[in-house]
Amino acid sequence: MTAQTFDPIRLEIYKHLFASIAEEMGVVLRKVAYSPNIKERRDFSCALFNAQGEMISQAAHIPVHLGSMPLSVAEALHHYSAPEYLGPGDMIALNDPYQGGTHLPDITLIAPVFLPDEEKIPFAYVANRAHHADVGGMMPGSMSVASEIFQEGLVIPPIKLVTGERVNQDVLDLILANVRTPQERMGDLYAQMSANQRGIYRLQDMTSRYGVTEVQAYGQALQDYTERMVRQLILSIPDGVYRYTDYLDDDGLGHEHIPIIVAIDIAGDTVTVDFSGSAPQQQGSVNAVYAITLSAVSYVFRSLVGLDVPNNSGCLRPIRIIAPAGTIVNAKRPAPVAGGNVETSQRIVDALFGALAGALPALVPAASQGTMNNVTIGGFDEERAVPFTYYETIGGGMGARPDSDGPSAIHSHMTNTLNTPIEALEYAYPLQVHRYEIRAGSGGAGFHSGGDGIQRDVQVLTSAQVSLLTERRQSQPYGLAGGRSGASGANVLIHDGVEYSLPAKGTIQLAAGDVLSIRTPGGGGWGSVNK
Repeated sequence: MTAQTFDPIRLEIYKHLFASIAEEMGVVLRKVAYSPNIKERRDFSCALFNAQGEMISQAAHIPVHLGSMPLSVAEALHHYSAPEYLGPGDMIALNDPYQGGTHLPDITLIAPVFLPDEEKIPFAYVANRAHHADVGGMMPGSMSVASEIFQEGLVIPPIKLVTGERVNQDVLDLILANVRTPQERMGDLYAQMSANQRGIYRLQDMTSRYGVTEVQAYGQALQDYTERMVRQLILSIPDGVYRYTDYLDDDGLGHEHIPIIVAIDIAGDTVTVDFSGSAPQQQGSVNAVYAITLSAVSYVFRSLVGLDVPNNSGCLRPIRIIAPAGTIVNAKRPAPVAGGNVETSQRIVDALFGALAGALPALVPAASQGTMNNVTIGGFDEERAVPFTYYETIGGGMGARPDSDGPSAIHSHMTNTLNTPIEALEYAYPLQVHRYEIRAGSGGAGFHSGGDGIQRDVQVLTSAQVSLLTERRQSQPYGLAGGRSGASGANVLIHDGVEYSLPAKGTIQLAAGDVLSIRTPGGGGWGSVNK
């Protein structure tokens, strides 16, 4: 069956059918989850995959999760390659960044989907990934500066967490014994199981209504459609090689001004994205595994398509990626990677857009804040007599576009979470928010101005350890077409009313009553101020 034989109206219906299943999985996960990070911030993603492990559809969740999740599915299927290794009701858990994961707090749960009358070979897979607020390691929250992955937390290779709808208690006990907040982790893992169960049920219902042959055929047709749309985008870009270099501020262990170099070679309807020359993998936690780089490339080209095309594996078919092993964009074990997922992914996007601005000046925006401003606070909640770990990413300014100002106080690019509401934060943790406001004037000036960042001041009500993984504290988000850069961010400790500057990355001890102030970068401006 060729692409031309597919009814375009029916294809659109299937696009929404598949997407609605992934979205419904997300609703279940959010409603059942225990932790504020998943329930309130929605730091999770859900997707559907065909029998070959190719992504059919995804919900509108986290870009850094969704572009990389196909590699998790591929590793799980490779590990359980024989048909008899997987049966109805099984679910595979993993978080190993070197086996398809991103960083250790992101635990992926993958489940095969069988037809009711065929229990030998899956016809599809469902998967979800959720960021757990602690997975062990040397610091609360598992997001500190480390020098090897083993310091960052428990590494989970592809392993059956559920067999035949029965939780493998030994595996669950092993995970819970290695985290600081076991009840919260157990609640979130059960929420992930529930989300997959909903996806399985909905896919089985779809096949009972329309037949597995039609469902699989339209799943393939949607991938082909996305591929065609991405090829049309690439054809619209003038042939040539477009280059850009951007820099990470530091790795938290004394290495600064770390380059990410990209050359984008456009040739007809195909593109080669080459990161050769980028910095070698670093001692600190800013290394990105290949899955992260793949996600960033997929996100950039998908965002430039502009149309409401489905997000699936077809997006990457016209794109070849060169990411030399052992570099900051394709690290090798046992390099630490906690910040690669959240910070280096953003800088890869900045470099890609910087390169493409030379090819598509009327389409590419100026740089957004370029960081997720990761904050982890952990300690012992004396009132509740339990340990706590609070994790947050904080929005900032988005880059101005050729036709409009950049939005202020928003998560952008590789993140798509919310900020934890003040009421939920203060209810769940021994913390109090003193200030939460737009950081006026931090956006870059231009014909169109960059969006402003945020200032969020949080007081700890008990002694606590704080881990910071932030960027754009030395550098500024670039402007384009004569627009000015956005302001750098800043991390500040307020102790007895006196402000002390904090590093971009590191761990500090706070006393009860101290205030942590995170001031996020603004976005770059677009176009000359005097234009």
